[in-house]
Amino acid sequence: MKKSFIKRTKIVATIGPAVDTKESIKELLKAGANVFRLNTSHGTMEDHREKFNLIREVSQELDVYCAIMVDLQGPKIRVGNLIKEIELKNGEQVVFSHMQNQEDENIIPVDYQGITDDVKKDSKILLDDGKIAATVDKVEGDKVYATITNGGILKSRKGLNIPGSTASLDAVTEKDVEYIKFAIEMKADYIALSFVRQKEDVLLAKKYINNFNSNIPVIAKLEKPQAIENLTEIISAADCIMVARGDLGIELSPVEVPICQKLIISECNKQKKPVIVATQMLESMINEPIPTRAEVSDVANAIIDGADAVMLSGETSVGKFAIKAVQTMSQIAQYTENSVFYEFDKDFQVSEDMALTRQAIVFGADKMLKYVNAKAVLSFSHFGYSTRLMSKLKPSVPIILVSDLEETCRKMSLNWGVYPFHKKWDSVLTGDILLKIDEFLINEAGLNKGDYVVITGSAPNLITGRTNFVRVHKIGT
Repeated sequence: MKKSFIKRTKIVATIGPAVDTKESIKELLKAGANVFRLNTSHGTMEDHREKFNLIREVSQELDVYCAIMVDLQGPKIRVGNLIKEIELKNGEQVVFSHMQNQEDENIIPVDYQGITDDVKKDSKILLDDGKIAATVDKVEGDKVYATITNGGILKSRKGLNIPGSTASLDAVTEKDVEYIKFAIEMKADYIALSFVRQKEDVLLAKKYINNFNSNIPVIAKLEKPQAIENLTEIISAADCIMVARGDLGIELSPVEVPICQKLIISECNKQKKPVIVATQMLESMINEPIPTRAEVSDVANAIIDGADAVMLSGETSVGKFAIKAVQTMSQIAQYTENSVFYEFDKDFQVSEDMALTRQAIVFGADKMLKYVNAKAVLSFSHFGYSTRLMSKLKPSVPIILVSDLEETCRKMSLNWGVYPFHKKWDSVLTGDILLKIDEFLINEAGLNKGDYVVITGSAPNLITGRTNFVRVHKIGT
């Protein structure tokens, strides 16, 4: 069996100053990264273009498929540019007002025009990832008066949260639209939409993508209390979900986040949608070579819950031990997947919203595996639809995808247990093609003569039709 097939949970690595060279990207891939995230909250479009081209160049050299995710900043509220840092003390009254640059030392600038509409007396305002907190006393004209309840040093451009009160925010900002155009131009594999509150936010992003003649899948980032309230319909509208625990832990009480995470993963698995768990998973490895025991447990439990992928943010983008962080996460995934606790309910729920034949095929294929002691599922697919369904069943063996589209191979790098290969094998399943398949399974997938595999595909052509057959195949016979 090919060594890279051992880890089935996928790893998303954020690219930043710490890993923006050809060599470091190559090492990230070798360490186990499957998807690269470009965070548009930082850097210029030209910076991201350079990283994009570098990732594609390296993956081609290594002959591996990896996906690129363009993560939109979304309607993130930030403090404006301050004249100098401000020390905020408990009990002190402060004034917030909409402006980009501080003009009066007694007024804290906020880049959100709707702040006076979205707060009222006793509303909470959280600054710098919740490290600083204030309670609103009153709203007068274009100013918000508040009292500091948890002080600290406030710096320019720090984040600002108004828990549960951001109705005036646009779901897709002007900057987001520009980066959607960029993602389409660069042929990105995924677009991540920040601060999703309802399914209409996802549909709006998809409308922009469609208007620009593209169909790039949308990852809905869940980091607002409203998203939990509208969870089922958001998952239904999105192509993938990200549990963005950073802002979610600010908007909600931190003690609520673990249960929210389990709830989101469970609903994603029910709807057969990929789910990524993100934020502070190995946070200490930004500065330290080994993670805390709590962080290791956090990653392992996300995997046991059924996450398809786990994500690194600052650990790789600015961390001192970026490569080590990916290696560590890969080791955690492998060890967890081999444990007795890594078992999933195989009570397959048929969805009337999905193709019934393909659901039946993948469910049957999964059932066949144990009866013939199969070593892999060999899934032939044009767009990867049936392969994604198979992935959500979390079979006991690797899912080897063969597609005639390179973009399908890249996208499927995110899906649990899927290992993509690009082959122009869209032909009738004859003796000649079976010989090619055997040669491929032995020489490229690392299987052996005499091993059994379960094949799914379409007939008469293997790849471009809709999946309609399942076959048990013994290699070399």
